Amino acid sequence: MSVRAVRGAAGVAAFLLVAELVVRFWLAEGVVFPPPSAVLIEAALLLADPAFLAGVAATMLNWALGLLAAVAVAVPAGVALGALPAAERATRPLLEFMRPIPSVAIIPLAILLIPVDVAMKASVIVYAAVWPILINTLYGMREVDPLAKDSLRSFGFGPLAVLWRVSLPSAAPFVATGVRIAAGVALILAVSAELLAGGSSGIGVFVIQAGSGNRTDLMLAATLWAGAAGLLANTLLVAGERRLFRWHEARRGVAG
Repeated sequence: MSVRAVRGAAGVAAFLLVAELVVRFWLAEGVVFPPPSAVLIEAALLLADPAFLAGVAATMLNWALGLLAAVAVAVPAGVALGALPAAERATRPLLEFMRPIPSVAIIPLAILLIPVDVAMKASVIVYAAVWPILINTLYGMREVDPLAKDSLRSFGFGPLAVLWRVSLPSAAPFVATGVRIAAGVALILAVSAELLAGGSSGIGVFVIQAGSGNRTDLMLAATLWAGAAGLLANTLLVAGERRLFRWHEARRGVAG
């Protein structure tokens, strides 16, 4: 285990210890916020709860569908806008207008327009996850070395060949970063859509049901697993980036 991981684990343990002491000695009369030990016990028990596991599967399915659809939309759009500066300038005002709109704010509209539960939640996730991927892809296309493109053109390669051989490989690390950021955003929207729209299953639905029964410990335990899912997804994506784009890491190290 690395020193960084040990320090991180020590920090988490210290936080849990302080929170446990605060709840038990200063908030002992309040039953709304349970001690971390009770939350961790419930979190462990949830691993044997079929209803909760089914909810996790439903949430992750919506997350995966939305994220894949966002990649399929945002990467080609970002490449096209990056390769065609005139198109990027024409669409920039629209992009700058739509991008700051809070994704959670469109959930009620999506509920009205899309009656199918999975499609509604996936569409909200797509809207939220598109922007990090699109902006990072566009930025990556801008960072392509113009000398490399000119060198390839001097050897008689056409625009498509230059795009395939130079622009896309150069922009790929930026695209991967956008996907990693979008993965976290997509998970937030997946749970938020379940909290606002409900449904038959999902982490957000489980949290609502636990709250209706005044089970704060269950609510926090389910939320803890949602955070763990996001952390796991980010860890896997970071590892994938480092494995696939070692040359990019090395180049950044030399530049630094």
